[in-house]
Amino acid sequence: MQITLAPMEGVVDHLMRDMLTQVGGFDLCVTEFVRVVELLLPRKVFYRLCPELRNGGLTPSGVPVKVQLLGQHPNWLAENAVRAIELGSHGVDLNFGCPAKTVNKSKGGAVLLKEPETLYQIVAAVRKAVPADQVVTAKMRLGFEDSSLAIENAQAIASAGADSLVVHARTKVDGYKPPAYWDWIAKIKQQVDIPLVANGEIWKGQDALACQQQSDCENIMLGRGALAMPNLAQVIKNKQAPMAWEQVRELLIHYSGYEIYGDKGRYYPNRVKQWLGYLRRQYTQADTLFMEIRGLQHSEDILKHINR
Repeated sequence: MQITLAPMEGVVDHLMRDMLTQVGGFDLCVTEFVRVVELLLPRKVFYRLCPELRNGGLTPSGVPVKVQLLGQHPNWLAENAVRAIELGSHGVDLNFGCPAKTVNKSKGGAVLLKEPETLYQIVAAVRKAVPADQVVTAKMRLGFEDSSLAIENAQAIASAGADSLVVHARTKVDGYKPPAYWDWIAKIKQQVDIPLVANGEIWKGQDALACQQQSDCENIMLGRGALAMPNLAQVIKNKQAPMAWEQVRELLIHYSGYEIYGDKGRYYPNRVKQWLGYLRRQYTQADTLFMEIRGLQHSEDILKHINR
């Protein structure tokens, strides 16, 4: 079984990837999306979203990182894919799943699931441009408003040359509301000849097992579940016990030591509150802590409170 850490825009940045891969259990990370329009993006954009490129495309604990691209123009996506590979990305991933309204309005992410032919053209252009020894993968939802094109979209992606496909088992309209329709992944798997990875609504070890059984997929991708339980990948893969709150608290303290652009005072308060929002699902202590620090604006004050 391979477990991938999901790309979560504005949430799973390089700092979170570093911490979660240190906790362990992940075999691969995918970055937040790099937005591509009609432009070959400068190298600094890739380094900003994926600083691991300066470390051979690896997190500090040695887990490979793959750059994800989002856009609608096949040729420009292809050119930027080549740049990502040249900078050290371990393959390239294409985003056909982002449900954000602002992204969809500019014809990116899940809205492309209305156009199987566009999916084909994008994947084919990227596959042709990227060296044969580098993987091209994609991530999609079951559809935009419904799942009527789910199989056709997956077939378009596969026939265009993708090496594998992650399926988030909900439509754009479903958003993140439970349940995830894992059985739909099994239906798709019967119609395509590339490996599939199951994603969506995996919060604990039992969920992972149910997902694998219903989706007929061994490999999975974790997103929100890994933020709610930092060692979820280890729970699933190596049967670890769920991380105790005291260990989580140590991670929160460790997180405060990170700096971004030399200004953790601006970065840390909002991010730690955001992370606590996910932790509240698994830890009642996180809910209490969130209520206590929600009015604090300085990282030093938050850190002192967590230490107490």
